[in-house]
Amino acid sequence: MPLPASPIFTIHALFSKKKKKKKSQKIDSLEGGLLVCFVMEQDLVETEKRRKREINIDPSLQWSQWQLLDSILPTGGFAHSFGLEAAIQARLVSGPDDLQTFVIHLLENTGSLLLPFVYSATMNPTLDNWQKLDRILDATLSNEVGRKASVSQGSSLMRVAASVFTELPSLKSMRDVCIGSGVVSFHHAPVFGMICGLLGMDSGTSQRAYIFMTMRDVISAATRLNLVGPLGAAVLQHRVAYVAESMVKKWMDRSVEDACQTAPLLDTIQGCHTYLFSRLFCS
Repeated sequence: MPLPASPIFTIHALFSKKKKKKKSQKIDSLEGGLLVCFVMEQDLVETEKRRKREINIDPSLQWSQWQLLDSILPTGGFAHSFGLEAAIQARLVSGPDDLQTFVIHLLENTGSLLLPFVYSATMNPTLDNWQKLDRILDATLSNEVGRKASVSQGSSLMRVAASVFTELPSLKSMRDVCIGSGVVSFHHAPVFGMICGLLGMDSGTSQRAYIFMTMRDVISAATRLNLVGPLGAAVLQHRVAYVAESMVKKWMDRSVEDACQTAPLLDTIQGCHTYLFSRLFCS
């Protein structure tokens, strides 16, 4: 018959197990800390690589470039929902998941249809090229609501830019030549691309900026339509940013001859905006 275990040995065994458990927890905590340090180190390395790849430009122009993307610039972008309000009333969008799908399709359509005009205007920001691109886009847009929204935002942007960016007197000259003449309609994409080109912005940055502004404005509209809260909107914008980058890479640096629609349903829904009984936005 085996002898019963001594109380001393039993207590010693319990203490040994607790020590082993504490040691294991310390090891796990140490490994977790090392992993965090490793990830942070990798992030710092990537940040340093991106910093070295930056192109040195005139610092004064950088301030103007940032101001062009600032939401405080009164260009009227927040008066438009890009068809989101009509989509909500048509019950195509009813929650955050539907909103994310809508934003992705909108960015795809913006990239395929409007980025070629932004690119061409950025690469050649002259009066003749701007007038040519404006006429082509005016003939391309078949959605009357979208066309009016483009003209409204573009004319506002041109007016504000001519008044704000006084270091570019050509902007005021071009506006004075074209305003009231009927030569151009002041569509937003060519105006934005031309201003980016005059401000020294490279074509890749100008196209990313245009997609960013579209994403920012439609998510802001979703917030005011009570579809998502402010924090949820910020999370959604960050989440969709990775998709937006893939959209830019897919459609960037294309000629206006390659401009096309990829989401005709969104174009149709936006065209129904004027038939809404009550509406908060202009489009």
